[in-house]
Parts: sequence; structure tokens; C-alpha cells
Amino acid sequence: MKILFISLGCDKNLVDTEVMLGLLASRGYEMTDSETEADIIVVNTCCFIHDAKEESIQSILEMAKYKKEGNLKALVVTGCLAQRYRQEVLDEIPEVDAVLGTTSYDKILDVIDEALEGRQSVTMTDIDVLPKVPAKRLVTTGGHFAYLKIAEGCDKHCTYCIIPKVRGNFRSVPMEQLIEEAQYLADQGVKELILVAQETTLYGKDIYGEKSLHLLLIELCKINGIRWIRVLYCYPEEITDELIQVMKEEEKICHYVDLPIQHANDEILKRMGRRTTKKELISIIGKLRKEIPDICIRTTLITGFPGEMQEQHEELMEFVDEMEFDRLGVFTYSPEEDTPAAGMPGQVPEEIKEERQAELMELQQEIAFEHAENMVGQEVLVTIEGKIADEDAYVGRTYRDAPNVDGLIFVNTDEELKTGDFARVKVSGAVDYDLIGGLVE
Repeated sequence: MKILFISLGCDKNLVDTEVMLGLLASRGYEMTDSETEADIIVVNTCCFIHDAKEESIQSILEMAKYKKEGNLKALVVTGCLAQRYRQEVLDEIPEVDAVLGTTSYDKILDVIDEALEGRQSVTMTDIDVLPKVPAKRLVTTGGHFAYLKIAEGCDKHCTYCIIPKVRGNFRSVPMEQLIEEAQYLADQGVKELILVAQETTLYGKDIYGEKSLHLLLIELCKINGIRWIRVLYCYPEEITDELIQVMKEEEKICHYVDLPIQHANDEILKRMGRRTTKKELISIIGKLRKEIPDICIRTTLITGFPGEMQEQHEELMEFVDEMEFDRLGVFTYSPEEDTPAAGMPGQVPEEIKEERQAELMELQQEIAFEHAENMVGQEVLVTIEGKIADEDAYVGRTYRDAPNVDGLIFVNTDEELKTGDFARVKVSGAVDYDLIGGLVE
């Protein structure tokens, strides 16, 4: 039987999708990209912000049409939207055969069996338990890089965020399980491991009694075949001296850190439920740059949070200007039901949020373009992503670029390269966020 998977939302959700695909492949299901050919469709959903929720609902509705009009035998909905709105999904979209919660994806085979027998089901397990999943997953990222989810859930309870309600408390995946999974990925040809979680920096605190990300990284660096290890979603207040030291010493760890700060005004940070002040943010950013001078720092901001005044927005603009982040994304605040922030006074009109977002992104664009220009003349190691059709050129990424969120480098050469190859490239030019270069002889 043919199965189509639609994976929405974050890279952590994508890992869950790949685990389900691995389980289905072991049962002999054939994967397809065609809605019309599929016997079964699984939509792995997101509901982090309003737009993500809308996209998830739209995808389910579009797939439901094939149940009415096509050959589709079963429609399964999994992920965060399924966890949060399980009953509404079944009530509003009767074509859905099964709803599967965020910690129940290991039950995908049983759920599909029931759906094919014509039984509608809702499968929810304790969201504070880790599903028992095999190391063997079906990597969907092209095979040369893969995400390694090192923990599930979150304990921070930021006032704008629904994640603890749909993903549960923070719980780390045991180190031996992660090493086994990473070894399997390396054996499949993966060369870049990207560590993800709602928060990676707290790894191990719940099961080992202390923050152990630095110890996990040391072990992962020992795996043959892995060339790069990249760490995303590092909460600034949880970054330890030990972590910085390991990032400095281990050659395989990219000098790249994703540091979601959300804002820089102390009052807004407090209202958000964040654990840092502006002064502390300046301190940790300064320390990272002092200890690792070539570090690339990515961050994300929320603009238009309830109560944000024009002067607080201007303070954030000044902070961005002073800090000169290498990479930066800006979200407009999205009020999510059942979160404290949604009921706060001083909700900011949508048009003002969008104006502030545009101002921040315009400022960041200037900074990013200047940083790209500063790379000209440097030699960098590049991972090749693919060939540009009908040209003697390839597209790749430097250590400064996480896949699908950062920039690219275009490499001119008539030599034959393969996806996943590493090559030394001299940067000869910059176009906006992207670089141009040629192979170093």
C-alpha cells in the first residue's frame, strides 16, 4: 500500500515524521509523493502560532477531499494540532480516521491498521513520557545531514508559548540512545548532525542531575563519518562555560549557535516569562564572541508583544544595531489561546506589529549584507547541497549556515562534486545574504 506523509512545522516534528516513516517502511509500506496515488495520508501538524495552525487545518481539509473523491482509504492526523484539538478535528473533519498525540507516534502502525478496518480512533499517551522509538528512521533531508532530537517538551512556560501544553515537561533522551541513533545516521551516510530540542542547553539535567550537553557533544564527536555537529535552540541563560569550552576544542562542532532571545527590554522580557535581562544577554553574547571569535550567532525576536510601547521597540532596534547578530528572524506576536499573554492588556494592533517587524528586518538586512561582504577573500569549508542545472556551479553551505533558514554559497567549478561532499572554497563575492566562491586549488 502507498502512503503519503505531509510534515509541517519545525525540524523536531520532522524527526517524529522520519521515525514514523521508518516504522512504516519496516512493515513494507511504499512511500509516494502523489495524493492521487496514496492509499493512506498522514498529516503531521503544527499549532505553535496562528499561521501554523491555519496551514495545518488547510492541509487536512485538502487531503480530506481525496477521501470523498479519490481512492484514499485512511486519513491520519498527528502532531501538535492533533494533541491540542483532538475532538475538534474529529468533529469538524469527519473524513479523519485517526488522531495521534505528540507522544503516540510510535503507535502509527496500530492506528493505521484500525483505520483500514474502518474504525475511527484517538490515541493519546501521557505527554510527559518519552515514546520508545527505534534508532532506524527514514531520513528525508537528502541523506547528508540529519536532525538529532535530544530532548522533548519544555519547562520554561514562557507566557506566549503553548509548547508545554502539547509537548509536556522537559525530558532528555538518554545519552546511549542518542549515540546509537547518531551512529545509525552516520552509517547511512549522514555527515552533519544538527542537535534540536525545544531547548538543547538543558540537556541531561532531568536524568543526570546536571546539564550534560557538553558531555553528549564529546561522545558524538567520536563517531566516524560525522564531519559537522551544529547545535540549535540554546537558551542564553543555560549556556555553561563547559559547553563553550567543548565548542572551542572539538573540531567537528560548528562555531554556530542559535540563541533565541525574543526581546531586549527588561520589562517585556519579564512579561514574556523569559529568564534573562538585557544586561545578561549582552554578557553571554560578549562571552561567546570573546571565547570563540569566529562564532556565528543566530537569534529570533518577537515584536508587538502585549504592552510593547514605541520606546521599547526602539530599544530593541538599538540592541540589534549594537549586537550585530549574524542571523536574525522576527515573528510578530501571535496570541495563542490558553496562554497568559493572550489575556494581557495592551494587545498591539496587527498593522503596528507588521511595521515593527519590517523595521527590524530592514535593519538586520543591512547588518547581514555587511557581514556577507566581510567574508570576501576568506577561505571556508563548504558542504555541497547540489548542482545548479546547466552550469559549472554548485550550491552549498558554510559552517555559518543552518539548512533551510540561513544563506547559501554558490561554488563555481568544472570539477565534479557530489551532494554531501566537503570542499574548501575561497569567497570571491557576496549577493545579499548569499556568497559566491571558487574551489581552492
